[in-house]
Amino acid sequence: MTYHESYRYYRDLRLVQRADRFISNLTKDTYALILAGGRGSRLHELTAWRAKPAVYFGGKYRIVDFPLSNCINSGIRRIGVATQYKSHSLIRHIQRGWGHFKADTSEFVDILPASQRVGDDWYIGTADAVRQNLDIIRTENTRYVLILSGDHVYRMDYGLMIADHVASGADMTISCLETSVQEAANNFGVVCIDGDNQVTDFEEKPSQPKPLPDNAERCLASMGNYVFSTEFLFEQLERDSVDSLSSHDFGNDIIPSIIKNHRVAAHIFKDPNSNTQPYWQDIGTLDAFWQANMELVSPTPSLNLYDKEWPIWTFQEQLPPAKFVFNDDSRRGMAVDSAVSGGCIISGASVVNSLLYSNVHLHSHSYVEHSVLLPDVDVAEHCRLNRVIIDSRCRIPQGMAIGYDQELDRSRGFRITDQGITLVTKDMLAKL
Repeated sequence: MTYHESYRYYRDLRLVQRADRFISNLTKDTYALILAGGRGSRLHELTAWRAKPAVYFGGKYRIVDFPLSNCINSGIRRIGVATQYKSHSLIRHIQRGWGHFKADTSEFVDILPASQRVGDDWYIGTADAVRQNLDIIRTENTRYVLILSGDHVYRMDYGLMIADHVASGADMTISCLETSVQEAANNFGVVCIDGDNQVTDFEEKPSQPKPLPDNAERCLASMGNYVFSTEFLFEQLERDSVDSLSSHDFGNDIIPSIIKNHRVAAHIFKDPNSNTQPYWQDIGTLDAFWQANMELVSPTPSLNLYDKEWPIWTFQEQLPPAKFVFNDDSRRGMAVDSAVSGGCIISGASVVNSLLYSNVHLHSHSYVEHSVLLPDVDVAEHCRLNRVIIDSRCRIPQGMAIGYDQELDRSRGFRITDQGITLVTKDMLAKL
């Protein structure tokens, strides 16, 4: 290496180190609040007994593990999780998997259930959920507040978003991604920006989203993640709280009310190295849930859960390894093009292109294909499952075939999705 090459190398290295220290200081001065009270009604019976952020994903995780892991990997260690709808399993999961931080070192994951702290109402909207916890946020005395949706599966360095917020001098920054106009319609908040990434317009779940200037089929959608300068957030929440016409929601009320008179910036969610959009999924429907899980068993899934540089943390009980038994021609325990979690026993059964969560037990002569089986499912002998989602703790009776005859499945009380996926729950089986 020549002198000039060496100089440029160490200069660039110092610049990178300086930038890393700058972002690290910002994340240490940030409080993150994850809004995890969503019902997830489009997931139907899958959220009958759990909030959407508590829904299982990827063989061993819950959806809420993704924003929590993103916070930890980004260097944000002061985190609150606001819960409301059927939150027992969510609270239990967070206590078991995320309760190891020490509050005396300013590192914690606090659970903030709706508790009528400032009035007689439960959380009314997303903005109200934050406002009802302002006294808790104030005690942390941070310069920035990061508000996150607890409903999405993705990996993201929030430090880059906070750095963008500071560099732009914004009062609020919205994390955005490109998506199709068709997908955004009635589903996502849609953002319009100028050449400096300043937000010029915002519509919450419009039926006809405004497209990008250079592409009529694409638009810029809000991810439901926001950075606020702390005092500005407090001011806007207090102002909104006394507005009798407000629904007290960020998308419906706060964002549209501040665009004209305040500086609102957009942070575009892209890989800084490749400038491509990383994986992001709103697991909002049963079809989306099935498809996202199925993608994980492909040879090179878009979401890499094996990346040691950005691990996804969770709680999982200590389980023995998955076991495959019997090598007889008539009953061979095997799985191909599949992912099988700890504690599973494949006893003389066959699994093809499927995802099995923890403690699934398949008995002899059963066949499972293109399916997602949640924890503690037991499939008796001679069963056949195809394109199904089996909810946790289901016991599939001997000889039952599901996913081959939609009319028969409907007559049993199972739910059939638009794309022909069959959902089976304990309550449905109890009625047979």
